[in-house]
Amino acid sequence: MHKTNDPEPTFHYVCTRAQAVEKINEHDRFFVSNCGCREGNEEGCKRSRVDVCLFFDDKEMTGTGTGWKEVDRAFVDGILKEAQEKRLVYRPFHYAKDRTHDQGVCFCCDDCCAYFHGDEWGCDPSDYIEKTDMDSCTNCGECEAVCYFGARKMVEGQLKVNCEKCAGCALCIDMCPENCIRMVERS
Repeated sequence: MHKTNDPEPTFHYVCTRAQAVEKINEHDRFFVSNCGCREGNEEGCKRSRVDVCLFFDDKEMTGTGTGWKEVDRAFVDGILKEAQEKRLVYRPFHYAKDRTHDQGVCFCCDDCCAYFHGDEWGCDPSDYIEKTDMDSCTNCGECEAVCYFGARKMVEGQLKVNCEKCAGCALCIDMCPENCIRMVERS
């Protein structure tokens, strides 16, 4: 379960891929719907496929998209593969009426997902935050492209990290050729 200092967590929160897989492994039934954000994008999503809203049960059908169906674990593994290849952000979501339990996981992109374009539901950051070994960093800028939160910016050839903006998604880790980024517990 996601830890938070807030009395009532928001509907969504960010997590790492490893945390998302751990949550998925706790379940044996899965349902998906199309992503309402992707369906609502008139030009279509430039980042990923549309059927990526994963639910762990069919108690509250709170998805914003169409195409609700039960799927097997192989289908879920396909979503995980898509998420890794397309650099999607893992965003578990709680039940609308119970913000202490996870109902599923959204796989969000920077192209059309409401989260990156003024989400009215809000989103808590991960329990983790990036830690970059700046002495090992070669300022290649590879990590900047996947930092949809604006925490990593190249300024005059130097990487600048604004930890206040880091949501803790860990996408930057996969991009770093020097392996100088790690995730640490958010204090």
